[in-house]
Amino acid sequence: MSDSNAPAIRAIVAGHGDWAAGLVSALAQITGRGDLFLPLTNRGMSGEQLEMALRAAVDETGASCVFTDLVGGSWTLTARRVMRDRPSLVLVTGANLSMLLDFTFHDSMPPEEAARLAVEKGRSAMTVGGGGMQTGGGRGN
Repeated sequence: MSDSNAPAIRAIVAGHGDWAAGLVSALAQITGRGDLFLPLTNRGMSGEQLEMALRAAVDETGASCVFTDLVGGSWTLTARRVMRDRPSLVLVTGANLSMLLDFTFHDSMPPEEAARLAVEKGRSAMTVGGGGMQTGGGRGN
């Protein structure tokens, strides 16, 4: 039996090791809204098991977006296979905490639009500091 007052899971965060759980944990600590995301790991899973797990997670949660860690990683390849028969599923690769924070606060937007804004935010949050140089959109010290 599910809690009708609990917010629906909006996105799946999938990656290597504890990466996804760590991002969702940090998001929960910062925003209190970690329950909008379902973290998945690929630890100990074959490609077939990954696909079964992702399909089940999408079906059970109704999540509309999948955030993955690596562009060519196992979860990204799996998500692309799942998207063949679920074309409305949105995939974001190379995800980071800034992206997830932005996506969290655009929950009234369609998932594709919120994901595009989140990617912009995630890119602009990356900087290089030290060594006398800085790149990216943020301010360095």
